[in-house]
Amino acid sequence: MNEYLTFSLTVFLSFFAVMNPIANTPIFLGVVEGKSKKEIKHIAKKSTLTAFIIVVVFVIAGKYIFQLFGITIPAFKITGGVLLFYVGFEMLMSKKSKIHNNDTEESSDSIAISPLAIPILAGPGTIVTAMNQVTDAGYDKIAIVCIVFGVMIMLTYLAFILSDRILEKLGANLIAVVGKIMGLILAIIGTDMMVAGVKLAFDL
Repeated sequence: MNEYLTFSLTVFLSFFAVMNPIANTPIFLGVVEGKSKKEIKHIAKKSTLTAFIIVVVFVIAGKYIFQLFGITIPAFKITGGVLLFYVGFEMLMSKKSKIHNNDTEESSDSIAISPLAIPILAGPGTIVTAMNQVTDAGYDKIAIVCIVFGVMIMLTYLAFILSDRILEKLGANLIAVVGKIMGLILAIIGTDMMVAGVKLAFDL
């Protein structure tokens, strides 16, 4: 039981670091600027649901994707670790990651798909994080990853809906601090993934 609780907490913190619902609220507000409350709710719902479907597909079919392209677990962990470290480093340097963010502004329903669902919510960093948790896991842990990601998606939806209030209460400075802390955590997770990948590759 303790093993599952520890695993669930690790997965939750990993997802929280890479998705960061609080730090994404200013991005959401900027993208939906000028929209009505009804449209904002629709965009928030569609973007989070789309992101959930995309990541769950990768979680469930991850092993088959590996087999199809001949990807090894050590190579994935090393590459994924480099990617997460890069995203975390850019967050620490107060830059908008070219991997995690997209400045393209689109109108209407397409906003929910891009840039919100892809790549802000279900970007490479999120997919790498999810797949890294299930590369050598059983069905029980795959289910836990899906459930935990579902919880994170619900938190993200609430953050989007309440984004104007969150920004007003916390302020841009505090959100920026949270973003830096999450960047540090993400960089550490990335480094840990790289170390694990090297150990597997060289059987250390």
